[in-house]
Amino acid sequence: MPIYFIDSSALVKRYINEIGSTWVLGLFDPYLKNEVFIAAITSVEIIAAITRRSRSGSISITDATVIRNQFKSDLQKDYQIVEITEKIINLGMLFSETYGLRGYDAIQLAAGHAVNTMGIANGLPPITFVSADNELNISVVSEGLMIENPNNHL
Repeated sequence: MPIYFIDSSALVKRYINEIGSTWVLGLFDPYLKNEVFIAAITSVEIIAAITRRSRSGSISITDATVIRNQFKSDLQKDYQIVEITEKIINLGMLFSETYGLRGYDAIQLAAGHAVNTMGIANGLPPITFVSADNELNISVVSEGLMIENPNNHL
């Protein structure tokens, strides 16, 4: 059972067609039985990204409504949601200082790191961190996590 932690920059590709969307969609093939974790803040970031695309005119208002509703439905069944605890916040602050990451990126890294640590402690394989954010990806690698950038999968 492969375990993925998907940040917002990658997960949005499941809902809005971009480079890497086909690869991200493939992660949700039920036959593969992938376990997918997201940080609780990802839900806010995805809704914001969809809404901003609608306001900019790159997707219609109607499509944005349908996409938001699909995401909210998927949120209930397709993801293991990582709550943002004090430990994750403290680790996020450390990652912000260490790598100069933006706030939510540091929290994404901290949440993924926490999932990886907990999984390994319970005898599970390491996670694969999925992100389309190059700056974050450099930090992910620096923390010793495996990374996949969906933008590398055309």
